Amino acid sequence: MIYLDYQATTPLAPEARDAMMQHLDGPDGTGFGNPHSPHRMGRQAAAAVELGRDRVAALFPPGGQVIFTSGATEALNLAIRGTGGKGKVAFSRIEHSAVGDTARDAGAHKILEVDKDGLCDPAQDLAKQTRLVAVMQVNNEIGVIQPTTEWHRRAKAANALFLTDAVQAYGKVPLTQADMIAVSAHKLHGPKGIGALWVRDGVELTEVQTGGGQEAQLRSGTLSPALIAGFGAAAQIAEERMVADAEHAEQLWTLARDIFDGWELNGSGTARWHGNLNIRKDGLDVARLMSDCRTIMFSAGSACASGSGRTSHVLKAIGLTDKQAKSSIRLGWGRYTSMDDLETAARAILAAAKEQELWG
Repeated sequence: MIYLDYQATTPLAPEARDAMMQHLDGPDGTGFGNPHSPHRMGRQAAAAVELGRDRVAALFPPGGQVIFTSGATEALNLAIRGTGGKGKVAFSRIEHSAVGDTARDAGAHKILEVDKDGLCDPAQDLAKQTRLVAVMQVNNEIGVIQPTTEWHRRAKAANALFLTDAVQAYGKVPLTQADMIAVSAHKLHGPKGIGALWVRDGVELTEVQTGGGQEAQLRSGTLSPALIAGFGAAAQIAEERMVADAEHAEQLWTLARDIFDGWELNGSGTARWHGNLNIRKDGLDVARLMSDCRTIMFSAGSACASGSGRTSHVLKAIGLTDKQAKSSIRLGWGRYTSMDDLETAARAILAAAKEQELWG
C-alpha cells in the first residue's frame, strides 16, 4: 500500500514510539506511574510530562503555556467555550467543524467569507461585540495558508481574542501570533489521543469540564506520560527537521503537479502548504476511482466528514458546484513519502481516471 493521506493522520515517528514505550512499562517495569501521584514513580511520570511539555512548547511563540488535551477538537472547545461571555465568535467559512459547530453551539456568531482561492480577507467587517476571531493557519482540505498575522492584528484592533487551528501547520511551518493555538500530535508523526491548546500569558480561561483540574485547573483527567512523551519526541524531531521536511514536500509537490498536469487545482496555488494537493477532473467518479486504486490511500475530501455523504463545505465555500466538489481528490504526503511511491501512485490514479474516460 502507498499512503497519501497525511492530512488525515501521519505515520508514527520511530522516535515517538521509542519515547512512548519508556512510559508504558519501562525497562524495569516501573514506567507506568500516575504523574499526579506523590511517590517516586509518580514523580518520574510527572517529570516525563514536563519534559514533553517543554518540547511541545518549543514550537509555539514565546510567552504562553501549553495545556494538554485529548486532541485539537477538545483544545478548540476549551478555547471557544472557556472564553465565553457576551459577544460573537467570528470564524471563517472553511474552519474545521470543531470550530464551526462549537461556535454555533456556543451562541452568537458570524461567518467570515473566503474567496475563490480559499483566502479569508482580514478587511471584512467585525461586529463591535465580537469577543473571539477564529481563522485556521493552514486548511486541512485544500492546504491554503491564511493571512493569520493580519487577522491577529484585526482581532486586536476590535478588542477580541484571536484563536487559530494550527493542526496542519504545527511542526511544518513557524506558527502565527495568536492568543490561543490548537494542535494535535498525530498530524506531525505523534500518537493519536493527545493534543494541546497554547494560551498566551494573560488570557483567562474558565474550565469547561469539571473534575480534578489536573491541567492548570482548566482540564480534568489523568495525563498520559506515554502519549505526552510521544508528542514531545515528535515535536522535537519536527523542529529539527522542519527545513528538510519542507524541502522534501516541495520536491513531491513539483513531481505531482507535473504528473497531474491538466487537472484543476482547488484553492490557491501560491498561498499554500505544498504537502497538500487537492485537485479535480470534471466528470470523475471518485468513489469508483478509490475502488480501482484500493492499494493507494488518498482522500475524497476531509477525513472528518468521510461517510457523511455531504459535499465538502470547504470546496463549496470556494465556489465549486456539488458535481465539481465530488470530482475532487486530496493527496497528502510528508516525511516518509518517497518520490517513487508518489510517482507510482499518481500514475495508477491517472490510468484509472483515463479508463473511466474511455469506458464511461
